Amino acid sequence: MARDTCFSTAIRPEPVEGLHHGHIPASTGSARTGGEDAQATEASASQRHTITLAHPTDWHGFRTAARALVQAHVPPHAVDWRCQADAAEDLFAPEPAASNTLPPPAPGALTLRVPPDFVRLCGQQLILHRDPARFALMYRLLWRMAQGGSEAEAARHDPLDADRLLAHHMARAVARDMHKMHAFVRFRPVVEPDGQTVHMAWFEPDHYITVANAGFFIRRFTQMRWAILTPDASVRWDGQQLHTGPGAQRSDAPPPDAGEALWLTYYRHIFNPARLKMGMMKKEMPTRYWHNLPEAALITELAQTAHERSAQMVAAGPTTPRKAIAPLRPDRSRDRG
Repeated sequence: MARDTCFSTAIRPEPVEGLHHGHIPASTGSARTGGEDAQATEASASQRHTITLAHPTDWHGFRTAARALVQAHVPPHAVDWRCQADAAEDLFAPEPAASNTLPPPAPGALTLRVPPDFVRLCGQQLILHRDPARFALMYRLLWRMAQGGSEAEAARHDPLDADRLLAHHMARAVARDMHKMHAFVRFRPVVEPDGQTVHMAWFEPDHYITVANAGFFIRRFTQMRWAILTPDASVRWDGQQLHTGPGAQRSDAPPPDAGEALWLTYYRHIFNPARLKMGMMKKEMPTRYWHNLPEAALITELAQTAHERSAQMVAAGPTTPRKAIAPLRPDRSRDRG
């Protein structure tokens, strides 16, 4: 079994709020001056804490706050998580402070260690999910791991635990979204004022995956200068370095060009009507992506004529190749050796 990772030194994800596991009493530690430390710990646990993160994928901010809250014995139901953008849009939310006021650790608080796979789950997947409850879910799992006993065992290893099921469900959703971005990004060339060409694309992800997914496009299009615009963030590769920026609008993306017409001609000719399965197509290419895919404009027409074209292909019979194919002859050199 892999050794647990010290939560105070590594992590990168984001939590979610979901199912409530009830109040788990926090240890009050050892009293020093007439129980003052125990009273302070109890007060911190009963006080409500609002944590404001810098941005939706602020893993560093979450890790810092979660570590402090666990060591102060603050239970999950006493913590509210939000991002600065959410606080700005909420008319009734208190003005976010420049930095979060975190409680001091309880007397005798130990360094929390968590499994490495929990760190990867949170830092690389859960934090990218769009559900605002992700922070609460991550903190609740972390809190349960810190309690010891059956709660910690269930949070770490029980495949049927409600929080673990929810976390892995969200992680799979993020992984699917990243895969769809790999498949459905369509670049269009744009000549910039300096005469160089940059290939630009517009994509609308379900989750906050744009920056995390940029590595795939860097590896695949290393020699090409490109930019991907999304409502959440923008990434640009200049051939040497990746640059990140704020979200964009659909109108910021370039219009169709002559190369797109060539692509549509190619797509029309490689479409095989005999292999059309609309249900499977919509499963692999959900219709919510179609408005950003040039070839989607042809699908309705091609699907409507697929049956007729298939019948024509069957009725046409076999054709003779223009060039005779030489038969494959066995290699006898090995036998002579």
